Amino acid sequence: MTLPFPGDRRGTALLLVAHGSRDPRSGAAIEALAARVAAARPGMRVAAASLEHRGRRPVPVARELAAAGVTGIVAVPLLLTDAYHSTVDVPAVTAEIRATLPRLPVARTGVLGPDELLSAALAVRLAELGMSGVDGLVLAAAGTSDRAARQGIAEVAAGFAARRGVPGTVAFAAGAGPDVPTAVARLRSTGARRIAVLSYFLAPGRLHDRIVAGARGCGVPVSAPFADTGPVAELVLRRADRAWDSVARQQPALSVPVY
Repeated sequence: MTLPFPGDRRGTALLLVAHGSRDPRSGAAIEALAARVAAARPGMRVAAASLEHRGRRPVPVARELAAAGVTGIVAVPLLLTDAYHSTVDVPAVTAEIRATLPRLPVARTGVLGPDELLSAALAVRLAELGMSGVDGLVLAAAGTSDRAARQGIAEVAAGFAARRGVPGTVAFAAGAGPDVPTAVARLRSTGARRIAVLSYFLAPGRLHDRIVAGARGCGVPVSAPFADTGPVAELVLRRADRAWDSVARQQPALSVPVY
C-alpha cells in the first residue's frame, strides 16, 4: 500500500529508532520495517538506528541524512510502551541530534503503543497461526519495571481478547509479572484448552526466544513478532505524519513528542 505525502514533505527524512539487540535477527527485522515504510511512501528517505547493542547509532545516521540534503528529520521510537527508553534515552538522543545539526529541524513522535494498529498487527499474526476456536489468549511481552507500562500491556491484552469473546492475560519474558507457563496455566484453570500466545514484540531476539520456549513447553502455539506487518508500517507513517508540520515550521518545541 502506498500512502501519499501530507503536503510537500519529500525533503524530510524518517529515522526509525529501535532499542537494539545483540541478536542479528532483530536488526534484520527493523531494516525490513524501514524498507516497508519506504515502499509505502516513495520518495521519502527512511533510515534505521539503534539505541544500543548492534546497529548504527542515531546521531551518525542523522549526520548522513543531513549530508544527503534532507530538509528535516522526524525520529520515530520503535518502542511499544512509554517507559525508560522513551522518557530518557530517546529525548537525550533527539537533543544530541539537534545539537549536532543545529540548522536542521528535528522532531520526534511518541512511541508506537498502545494503538489499534498494533492490535491489527496482532490479528494478522493470530490468523497466521491457523487456529479455529481459540478460547484463551496470552499476550507475551518483553517485560518492564515500569508499572504503568505493564498495566498498558495488560489493557491491550484484555481489549484484544474481549473483542474475540475469550479470556486474555499477559506474560513477560523478564521482570515482574507471570511468565508464559504461568499465564497458560491460569487460562487452563478457567477451562481454556485452545490457547494461543501472541508475541507483543516488534522483532525476534533473546527475550522473544524465551517466550517461544515457554509456549512450546506448554504445547501452545506462539506467533511471530510483527514488525513486518502492514499495520505497523502504517502506524509508523501515521506517527510521522503528525510531526511533519512541526518540522516544516521549525518550532522551538520540536523535541516534544507529537502523538
